[in-house]
Amino acid sequence: MKILIADDDPQLVRALRITLAAHGYDVVAAPDGAAAIALAAKERPEIVMLDLGMPRLDGVAVIHALRGWTSVPIIVVSGRTGSADKVEALDAGADDFVTKPFQIDELLARLRALSRRAVSASDDPVVAFADVAIDLAAKAVTRGGTRVHLTPTEWQILEFLARHPGSLVTRQTLLTDIWGTEQVTDTGYLRLYLSQLRKKLEADPANPVHLITEAGMGYRLVLDA
Repeated sequence: MKILIADDDPQLVRALRITLAAHGYDVVAAPDGAAAIALAAKERPEIVMLDLGMPRLDGVAVIHALRGWTSVPIIVVSGRTGSADKVEALDAGADDFVTKPFQIDELLARLRALSRRAVSASDDPVVAFADVAIDLAAKAVTRGGTRVHLTPTEWQILEFLARHPGSLVTRQTLLTDIWGTEQVTDTGYLRLYLSQLRKKLEADPANPVHLITEAGMGYRLVLDA
């Protein structure tokens, strides 16, 4: 099971990496909030463990960003002990909260509980809407049975939306996943590529019903419209 650790304490991350690997976890780590979002999009971990006090983006902001497109179990491991911090993290979408310092046996027990809640990926690699079929395994798109040519970037955007159908995917999440953290404020790229995707996949590109823009927030792939 893959777990993402987001924490700016390298010694703690090193210790957790060794301990969790010994218990069968595949560990990836991010040193700050922005990197955590990018790594979550790239690696698709089954559990996310994060601190609240991280540089660039704090833990609560990361939780909000992740909850825009994934239901992956999130456990907060933080030195903040105030009830307000715990409530804020849980309200943002965290599943559990462990206070530093912690006993490793307790943390492992919490992780086992979260792993039982982790949702496995769908066995069906094809996502369909209207006369469009998106084959995630073959990385191919057909419309009315005819292959649709997509550029690599168009495919990346469509694939991300197709893996989270019906969910709001924030602009920042898409930008971070595709172009990296240095481009997270430039949404002109997304408008251009979404327009191209609509021309190729929507019956009426000027009035899309499947590739939807959520004003000021991001995008959503609606399958049943």
